Amino acid sequence: MSLQETLKKIRPSNRSFEAEAQQRLDRLTKPQGSLGKLEELAKRIACIQGHIPPRLGHKLIFVFAADHGIAGEGVSAYPSEVTAQMTYNFLNGGAAINVLTRHFGVAVEVVDIGVAHDFPPMEELRSLKIRNGTANFARGPAMTRAEALRAIETGIHLAEEAASKNLFLLAAGDMGIGNTSSAAAIFCALTGLSAREVTGRGTGIDSATWERKVSVIEKALALNRPDPSDPIDVLAKVGGLEIGAMTGLILGAAAQRVPFVLDGYIATAAALLAKRLHPAVGDFLLASHLSAESGHQAMLQELGVKPILHLEMRLGEGTGACIAMGLIEAAVKLMREMTTFESAAVARKIR
Repeated sequence: MSLQETLKKIRPSNRSFEAEAQQRLDRLTKPQGSLGKLEELAKRIACIQGHIPPRLGHKLIFVFAADHGIAGEGVSAYPSEVTAQMTYNFLNGGAAINVLTRHFGVAVEVVDIGVAHDFPPMEELRSLKIRNGTANFARGPAMTRAEALRAIETGIHLAEEAASKNLFLLAAGDMGIGNTSSAAAIFCALTGLSAREVTGRGTGIDSATWERKVSVIEKALALNRPDPSDPIDVLAKVGGLEIGAMTGLILGAAAQRVPFVLDGYIATAAALLAKRLHPAVGDFLLASHLSAESGHQAMLQELGVKPILHLEMRLGEGTGACIAMGLIEAAVKLMREMTTFESAAVARKIR
């Protein structure tokens, strides 16, 4: 579907299922509310799916890789070639996301959406490259509006494809040197917050590099003047190709009524764009964790979602989302598989 067709298909989740889901949870062999946030997670999934108990299926993370021209301004602790090098690492199964997806039984697909490198044909790599990285948005727009729209619609198509295969949970990870600068610029452009308030240390930059990063973002926003009322304009002027694809994946998940598990700072910037394109997107988001990256808490507050975990992580790749997927699946299994007081012949609470 096109972006406009996708937006027309998105509807809020069905909150009428909350009471029925709560009744089922209260009948299970445990004190009411004793499973805490796991019960809330199970209810959320029930409302998104419109099914009690929620259905299970496979869990999938797309890892989008793309380069950023802004890296040329010296805003990262690592050189741009690391984007391609880490993409090979994903494909060889040696990165953190590979370890975690194996552990939690999550499928992972690696997508070249804009790496400044020509990969040989590889069965494990989805080659959907739009261009060889974005332009340096400190000197002009990161990409054209058409390229931004193409990135979004690529994500939409991937979500549609995945949803047709008994999909339970969907998430997106990222790889792109310089992408925390794009995420911070997007957040500033959409909310009016200052770069100094929301810009973090990304890959672990020192104080002098951080000051340069803040200054670069401030100057880029003044130069490009992204329109906060037009999320596609914001994406085109200061965004990244992987952020665009993640935005589309989130929109596609909402249109297909699939729960989307947010990762960290980059994924949340994409979610902000997606929610500005359609407010009901927020009903389908589950925030996996609170990133240690400065500004992430403010991003989550802007979205109106609370993180499931707080592990002081800031890696990206979809690692936080992968861990949370295991907990969400466990929450649903509890609702599905626990016996009720009646079926187990267990006495209920006296008073």
